[in-house]
Amino acid sequence: MIEAVGLTKRYGAKTAVYNLSFQVRPGVVTGFLGPNGSGKSTTMRMILGLDRPTAGHVTIGGHPFRQLPNAPRQVGALLDAKAVHGGRSARSHLLSLAQLAGIPARRVDEVLGVVGLQDVARRRSKGFSLGMGQRLGIAAALLGDPQVLLFDEPVNGLDPEGILWVRNLMKKLASEGRTVFVSSHLMSEMALTADHLIVIGRGQLLSDMPVKQFISANSADFARVRTPEGDPAQREKLSAALAGAGGQVLSEPDGALRVTGLPLPRISDLAHGADVRLWELSPHQASLEEAYMRLTQGAVDYRSTDDRLAHLQAPPQPGQPGYGAPQPQAPSDVPQQGWYAPPPPGQNPYATAPQAPAPGAPQPPAAAPDAARPSFQKQSDTTEDAR
Repeated sequence: MIEAVGLTKRYGAKTAVYNLSFQVRPGVVTGFLGPNGSGKSTTMRMILGLDRPTAGHVTIGGHPFRQLPNAPRQVGALLDAKAVHGGRSARSHLLSLAQLAGIPARRVDEVLGVVGLQDVARRRSKGFSLGMGQRLGIAAALLGDPQVLLFDEPVNGLDPEGILWVRNLMKKLASEGRTVFVSSHLMSEMALTADHLIVIGRGQLLSDMPVKQFISANSADFARVRTPEGDPAQREKLSAALAGAGGQVLSEPDGALRVTGLPLPRISDLAHGADVRLWELSPHQASLEEAYMRLTQGAVDYRSTDDRLAHLQAPPQPGQPGYGAPQPQAPSDVPQQGWYAPPPPGQNPYATAPQAPAPGAPQPPAAAPDAARPSFQKQSDTTEDAR
């Protein structure tokens, strides 16, 4: 199990991760989501001991990564598929890793077969495509048959067959009782792969819950209703009837109506009572992408001026911010643009109270750009495969 408690990481005046706490449990695939620059890669590097936290700590099986005996046999990771010396063959690269960890050479050929690179094992990796590099990185993560695995964008560059293979591999590893932590920007793939989600924005925890619960908590199901085209009077009559019955009605770009707050049978009865013919009456279940976009829209740093996300805005409900009351104001020390409220108390049982910064210390939670983060150093070509 991976457990992070109060993780904070600052690079000079920039805060990449702030007071982040969560658990990644074995037996399920846990997805790690967040906008670009939200601190996902920094968090994974701290888990693996590549970056030292400014505050807080993270453990694997109760121990910091650097204190694990023979860590490659306990933890496997793919953070950067390009972190391979281009002059080495795939087999030579894996063999050097195996020798350093005391892993038998026969395991190299086994993992090459698992990832489908057995036919190109003696080709130099600098000639590999992006997808082939991903497969080699996954092979390196599996080399020690570890119980804990971390993958950062594992399907990047893979074709549809490769994506399906990675999806099935993640599920298989989790079914064996392993801890599987996967970061990805592909919402459709996460919806099919992950059982649990940890979502961060600007270095802070936004959500920590199962996928189905996440979608339900961050979206509003609605009914899509269409009246006969070319007859706006029918559409207006139906809108008035639905609103009068307590429904919230929004117009879709194609002329349909989006209705929330009323079940489908009630909508049908209201249309019949108003003598309005319906061309469409269908339920809409929100996707993971829609729920994710709604949750993280306030934590996005880079957005087109044409992208207002208006179609993802659910109408305010009684008792919610924005319904008859102004939106909450951001603290004065937090930039107004893109501000979001922290998770309500009780949703993150592992969080610790944030420590007060020392006098003169930078204030959270300005996100650190990716360029400010340390990069992997290439391995030196010190081992030759004489076999």
